[in-house]
Amino acid sequence: MTPASPNDDRIPTPDGHPVRTETDSLGSLDVPADAYWGIHTARALENFPISLRPLSVYPEFVVALAQVKQAAARANVQIGVLDARKAKQIDEVCSEIIAGELHDQFVVGVIQGGAGTSTNMNTNEVIANRALERAGHALGDYQHMHPLDDVNRSQSTNDTYPTALKVALIHSLLQTLDELDLLRRSFLAKGAQFSQVLKVGRTQLQDAVPMTLGQEFHGFATTLGEDHARLGELVPLLSEINLGATAIGTGITADPNYAAAVRGHLSAITGYTLVTASDLIEATSDAGVFMTLSSTLKRGAIKLSKICNDLRLLSSGPQAGLGEINLPPRQAGSSIMPGKVNPVIPEVVNQVAFSIAGADVTVTMAAEGGQLQLNAFEPVIAHSLLQSLSWLRNAAKTLRVNCIDGITANTERLAAQVESSVGVVTALTPYIGYAASSSLAKTALMTSASIPDLVVEAGLMTRTQVEKILAPDRLSGLEPVTAAMSVITPEMLAAHAAEEGGAVN
Repeated sequence: MTPASPNDDRIPTPDGHPVRTETDSLGSLDVPADAYWGIHTARALENFPISLRPLSVYPEFVVALAQVKQAAARANVQIGVLDARKAKQIDEVCSEIIAGELHDQFVVGVIQGGAGTSTNMNTNEVIANRALERAGHALGDYQHMHPLDDVNRSQSTNDTYPTALKVALIHSLLQTLDELDLLRRSFLAKGAQFSQVLKVGRTQLQDAVPMTLGQEFHGFATTLGEDHARLGELVPLLSEINLGATAIGTGITADPNYAAAVRGHLSAITGYTLVTASDLIEATSDAGVFMTLSSTLKRGAIKLSKICNDLRLLSSGPQAGLGEINLPPRQAGSSIMPGKVNPVIPEVVNQVAFSIAGADVTVTMAAEGGQLQLNAFEPVIAHSLLQSLSWLRNAAKTLRVNCIDGITANTERLAAQVESSVGVVTALTPYIGYAASSSLAKTALMTSASIPDLVVEAGLMTRTQVEKILAPDRLSGLEPVTAAMSVITPEMLAAHAAEEGGAVN
């Protein structure tokens, strides 16, 4: 009797799992009998137990890889270099992956050596083996559908991987832009809600001049709008691909008509207007667009983090801090202090920004590390950018839903702060001059008297005049202020004080 071979899927290995044996240029290796991936993926699993995060954690990347393979199959049959039956089989499997199936078979780690070769091999093997299964062949029977000769036809990792990455980044970026816009609209809504709520503005954490809480939130919305626009400008840059460049940009092993054909099919499949780079050698080695995206993400994340710093500060207290606004309570804040509630949502957004800033350094160094005709470090670039986009998108959503939409204003506290602040004296400088205003401010601080009362008591203006100048709309800049009175000089103020038998200062 012929002994059972180790690749007989009816014979379990010592750990109880059937295997099949596959062979490559380095030798043979056992892989799980029911795995759609093969020997190249198995070697990657042995070599790169680094992040312990499989490629499937980024489903948009898995989908993009399938879209590239689908476009390649259609282009190859169009130019006559791939059998139509095989092209159809590849196409159908790619459709399954695009629909969300088989993602658990994309098991290679997101961090890997080889410029993404392991990711490309994993993709080729999954498509080939699923096609074999659909056609009634055994997994690993590559004479009927080969991962490299058929699925990878006309391709190299060096054009497939960066192209799929750019497609995935466009998809993820568009989703992130949608979420950032929703957050911007939430800030705008709060700006409108608080449009008549007067508060004290601050510079360097010291009382400055009055503004409305609505103006503050409208400013947050404007900040987000600016960064939304900057990120949106990157979509055309990411749409330039090097598919057809193959190994280093010369197009070796690909038909001269392949690049144009595959670009057209990929554009149709993705719905994105993709263009082939004018210089494929430069495009294959350059990582500039990834740096641009990374730095722009960092810019937006840092500015969003600053907004969250402001929210934490404005809500500080509640009794012994600024206490101007109330953030929605989300969870108990202390294991020892009963009743304490922390600003956990802004805090988590802060941490997302810290991570994105760190990821930007990683992308920068990885881009700098490229040598000659290829950058071998695109896997860490891919991981950094896809994670940053995902985290920023999720952070924007939780900030909107769990924080901004539920913010309320402590209007009585805000009004009291404005009334007791000497900052309103700034509005009087066009009428009574800087020196007189400064004297009044000092007196107000020493006596706790209100600025309007001091102005009237000093005989500088009538109560009606003061109230008009210090009206909320004027104080906040919503209504233009024009000097309708002559400036009062220090000498005039001193003379008036002498007549009253005292001094303002």
